[in-house]
Amino acid sequence: MPPKSTASGSKRKAAGPPDASSKKLKNGSSAYKDSTNEEKYGIVDREFYPPEMTNARCGEYIDEVIPKPAKVLDDAQEETETARNKIQVRDAVVHWFKTDLRTMDNKALDLASKKAKSKSVPLICLHIISPQDYKAHMTSSVRVDFALRTLQVLKNDLAKMDIPLHVETVDKRKAIPGRILELCEKWGASHIYANTEYEVDELRREALMTRSGLDKDISLTVCPDTCVVAPGELQSGSGRQYAVYSPWYRAWMKYIHEHPHQLDSYDLPSKNPSSARTQYKEIFESSIPDAPENRKLSAEEKKRFRSMWPPGEHEAHERLEKFIKQKAGAYKDQRNLPAADGTSMLSVHLSSGTLAARTIVRAARDANSSKKLDAGNLGIVCYISEVAWRDFYKHVLAGWPFVCMNKPFKPEYTNIDWEYDDEKFKAWCDGKTGFPIVDAAMRQLHHTGYMHNRCRMIVASFLAKDLLIDWRMGERYFMEHLIDGDFASNNGGWGFSASTGVDPQPYFRIFNPLLQSEKFDPDGQYIRKWVPELKEVQGKAIHDPYGRGAEKITKKSGYPKPVVNHKESRERTLARYKEGLGRSTA
Repeated sequence: MPPKSTASGSKRKAAGPPDASSKKLKNGSSAYKDSTNEEKYGIVDREFYPPEMTNARCGEYIDEVIPKPAKVLDDAQEETETARNKIQVRDAVVHWFKTDLRTMDNKALDLASKKAKSKSVPLICLHIISPQDYKAHMTSSVRVDFALRTLQVLKNDLAKMDIPLHVETVDKRKAIPGRILELCEKWGASHIYANTEYEVDELRREALMTRSGLDKDISLTVCPDTCVVAPGELQSGSGRQYAVYSPWYRAWMKYIHEHPHQLDSYDLPSKNPSSARTQYKEIFESSIPDAPENRKLSAEEKKRFRSMWPPGEHEAHERLEKFIKQKAGAYKDQRNLPAADGTSMLSVHLSSGTLAARTIVRAARDANSSKKLDAGNLGIVCYISEVAWRDFYKHVLAGWPFVCMNKPFKPEYTNIDWEYDDEKFKAWCDGKTGFPIVDAAMRQLHHTGYMHNRCRMIVASFLAKDLLIDWRMGERYFMEHLIDGDFASNNGGWGFSASTGVDPQPYFRIFNPLLQSEKFDPDGQYIRKWVPELKEVQGKAIHDPYGRGAEKITKKSGYPKPVVNHKESRERTLARYKEGLGRSTA
């Protein structure tokens, strides 16, 4: 269901940083804009964040007047390296699991294990459950459930190596750094290893922890591992981060070809001394906590989702192997057909970190007839290029951090006069727009926690360009319902469809949902599966039952008429974009 809003026209002022509205930039202009609608419709969560920043403040991030959080972390790691290297290993070494819930091919875990083994001390693993982080990051209940089930698999796997995994809930997100350092002191651990996450909050948190840890003689090492090629390694001829995918992808492939070790796998952690079983008996016997109250599933939802999404890295590797052997060769031809079983379905494992992107690219390369990433079987080449999009969007997140702060990659698109129509938004959320391909996709999302990628583009374009509803409401809704919700990829996809993001389709290119339906679900197989009201509609009428002679049977089934006229909506959208941008080009 869509988020609740206050009564129409109300001017609610949410509690936020007391000086937020008065904060000024160096040129004297305001740092934040009026965010009445953004707060009212759940785009800006004032429990954790200030109002939406101004375009001028975005410019200060672009020009690096305000340091980018990725650089803040890099600087913290570099400036403390000498001091951290002087810290002696004490009683244990800690690996902090975040969104890297795997033992295989995990850089930080490998480094932590080697550090522990070098001094013959045990490795302890740690994961923190944060209800406030879940809320702030819009993490879906189904994704939380998948992570908790995966943690149980991970705990069992680590136990076979006599490695304890401590999992606890920390209610206040700001208390997480202090709690981790407190646990390290309790265990006598002087070294923590973790993999980098590129969302702004996490980058800033780890930068502060890097420095504050030194006060307690604790070293935090943060490793770039989530991307095949780390952000900052690729630069355009002007020395800047790429903002267009095609040249970025060529640079990405070139970098890997010149540094083939980038695809090498990291080792499994070494077995702990057997004494760890006794020493950390309490941790070994502890249970994985339940989901927080704000992210609990019903009994029916648990049963349904758990039957669809088995957890853990073993399942991920089995799924990868099956895809490479059976489907990768035909991926290029099958990937856009939602009724076909032609994709890898590995996105949930990428977002939770049960599978490294590096592992996928390596497996695809090794199965190909060429060791070059852009040669050989066209299906495999296409698949690698799609996995690379995930890296690209992480690079964008690091290079333009304001996309993590409710701003579009193209800040000027903030000036578009979006609509906030509760009734139409609810129809979109519920899969009752009267556009069968849109409704089928939204219902797939609700039932499975997943939506086919082609359909994500169709429904996103429909919300932004047929309904003219603020695309950020859809971005949030996806994150709150997807089992594979990944901020960078989700934001990038919505920016593409709404033409507000990096390397988007031009704003005047507006998906026609009828043509998309006919092209990618020609027989209506996908529609009939997810919109049972239309199962009796025959032939091409399935794509537009009210407009193609099936009105009687469709009306009887209770399926709604279209909420908008696409042609009229297209003209309205073009006018609104031109007005907001002050130009007729993208």
